[in-house]
Amino acid sequence: MKRALPVLVLSVAGLIPVWRYAPSQDTGAGAAAPAPAPSLSSSTGPGGSTSTVVPGSTVDTEKGPVQVEVTFQGDRIASVRMLRQPDHPQTTAAVPKLIEETLRAQSADIDTVSGATVTSDGYRQSLQAALDAKG
Repeated sequence: MKRALPVLVLSVAGLIPVWRYAPSQDTGAGAAAPAPAPSLSSSTGPGGSTSTVVPGSTVDTEKGPVQVEVTFQGDRIASVRMLRQPDHPQTTAAVPKLIEETLRAQSADIDTVSGATVTSDGYRQSLQAALDAKG
């Protein structure tokens, strides 16, 4: 009987985090929403070179949605910009590395950033979709 009170108190204390748990909120970009078709936009720069901006598809990952936008100068990847990314510390640290590797490789054949595997996979998928849309 002397053990019943501590067991009860510790059981309630252990259940409090479970009761207070709130799952992450869906941002509304669920799999049910159809992805818009990528739209290509072109402009002519000051040197007469044509740049084309191609958004990649939105990839839903377990950390959150990932989407890139690729700017091409001719056939070369000039820049990559993240349109959507998970709000996660590893993602924040990984994005510059992924972009740098993309500019170096000039393709979606890049290495995964350690500690941000999910984001790296989503990034590569969205990047490949943009490359495929460019043709």
